[in-house]
Amino acid sequence: MVDTGKRPLGRTGLTVSPVTVGAAGWRHWADGSGPTRARTAELMRRLVKDGRITVVDTSNNYGEGESERRIGGVLAELGGTPPGFLVQTKADRHFTGDFSGARMRESLRESLDRLGLDRLPMCYLHDPEHTSYDGVLGRGGAVEALLEARDEGLIEHLGVAGGPTPLLCDLVATGHFEALITHNRWTLVDRSADKLLDLAAERGLGVFNAAPYGGGLLTAWPLERTHYAYREAPPALLAAADAIGRLCAEAGVPIAAAALRWSLRDPRITSTIVGAASLGSYERTLALAGTVIEDALMTEIAAVSLDERTWQDSPAG
Repeated sequence: MVDTGKRPLGRTGLTVSPVTVGAAGWRHWADGSGPTRARTAELMRRLVKDGRITVVDTSNNYGEGESERRIGGVLAELGGTPPGFLVQTKADRHFTGDFSGARMRESLRESLDRLGLDRLPMCYLHDPEHTSYDGVLGRGGAVEALLEARDEGLIEHLGVAGGPTPLLCDLVATGHFEALITHNRWTLVDRSADKLLDLAAERGLGVFNAAPYGGGLLTAWPLERTHYAYREAPPALLAAADAIGRLCAEAGVPIAAAALRWSLRDPRITSTIVGAASLGSYERTLALAGTVIEDALMTEIAAVSLDERTWQDSPAG
């Protein structure tokens, strides 16, 4: 049975489903591949109709705005965002690398136009690791501009989304943010985000955990890929994934279901972002989320030895 009960997103007053559809892939790729607009529009309509997954996560720079344009097209068709449905996006640097406050304001204007909205219900500062700390928090910087936009009502709630957990911990500690997105750092084989999740829970932030499959490594066993996140996986990480996959196979559980459950079961995580770009991938996600998994298997998985040096944010530096 899929848990479709909505959860409060920290102190924002918003409620979200345990699973969120990630729309990073709603675009045309350079090699000509990628889902058609008709295909993603069909998925968006199903999400609204079903009501089982009530959040779509996008960003200003996904597909150079194509993801937002596709979502905005369906919202226009529906006459606006349906009650209880959340479209969240992210403010992004320019392709030139500009991460200034002025660029943040421009990013917001672009997103509002593409989505056809007069305000963004949930918006995140995206990938702050691509500028300096002062560029994020300094005078005239990204955070100042986004806080001003929130005061003006262009943004209802502000979050932060990024990679390196030490930086995210510092930003969460400022008290400026109401929600957090972390990715590839709380999975079956990488626990980099443990301290970050604790801090976010202590501060009352809503938390989205993205990429529970580590970019695809944890979707099948025997392992069909050797990459984790955005790089070739170290041998020790592949060995851990293989050991976990074997445990899952012996229990008759797909490793992908265990990977998703690892995130869904954590009380510090409000919703888990899973990429989907078709009805087929959507239905597969629901099936994985509804897979019956005994607590004993999750205990065995948690006991598998992991080499912290293989994590995205290795404690060894």
